[in-house]
Amino acid sequence: MNNLDDDLLTLIIMANASTKPIRVTKVSDTESTGQDDLLAVEEPLEIRLQFNAHGLPVVKNVSVTMRTPGNDAELATGFLLTEGIIKGNGDIAHIINDALACAENKQNTILVEMKEAISPNLNNTERNFYTTSSCGVCGKGSISAIRTVSVFATQEGEFAVDAEILYGLPEILRSQQAAFESTGGLHASALFNKNGELLLLREDVGRHNALDKLIGAALQNNWLPLHDKILLLSGRASFELVQKAAMAGIPLIAAVGAPSSLAVELAEEFNITLAGFLRGRRFNIYTAASRIVLAVNETTN
Repeated sequence: MNNLDDDLLTLIIMANASTKPIRVTKVSDTESTGQDDLLAVEEPLEIRLQFNAHGLPVVKNVSVTMRTPGNDAELATGFLLTEGIIKGNGDIAHIINDALACAENKQNTILVEMKEAISPNLNNTERNFYTTSSCGVCGKGSISAIRTVSVFATQEGEFAVDAEILYGLPEILRSQQAAFESTGGLHASALFNKNGELLLLREDVGRHNALDKLIGAALQNNWLPLHDKILLLSGRASFELVQKAAMAGIPLIAAVGAPSSLAVELAEEFNITLAGFLRGRRFNIYTAASRIVLAVNETTN
């Protein structure tokens, strides 16, 4: 087989749209060795929206996002929903993915065609969307400009999760993160039911993209609103991630990392339970603590 060593063959088999094999020099103290490795792929995706205006078809470029290729239709629909541009899967007629045709020049595009009678809410697109893997959608003029309103308001009610369930979620996530294990470079968002069963998992080089893909998949499965689901984030919880969760009606967010101050404020405003630093058998509850059932000896003043 062209004298390729076993490690390189393994890497080639593992490589797919989300990973890329590369030769690297690994340095340890005073020694260096050449080894084969995998990188998380990052490429741009242009999201376009087609709709009717005054009886004529109009195509508008809505966003360019730096993402890991794969699940592009989910990413596009999740983005449109969480940004308040569409209200649900019923607004969409067709999705045309031109990513494969344009892969050579890295100018991947996806076109979302709206149903004839649907007018998208494009007020927020005046924010000059440019999405990056590091900070999400940048260039928004103010907090009021980036605040969107969900059609799926978080409900009061019976939804509650035992703390023992939360303790086990990060390990389940890690065991299912194939691309992360091979590259170390991808964020993940996962959806669980109240019993801790994994329902959906999406990875991407951008934490916001991973969540848009997850919500887009749930949207295409007609699962929204997600009033009885748990969202697990592989990293920190930012304002925009909480906002996206609110748009999908998610009542409980658990993050392996820390939340930002604005994320906590938004979670409180939307009555979302937000837990952070979920590691081992520890976590902090920042808002709406009543949804997490603690053992008696875990309760403190």
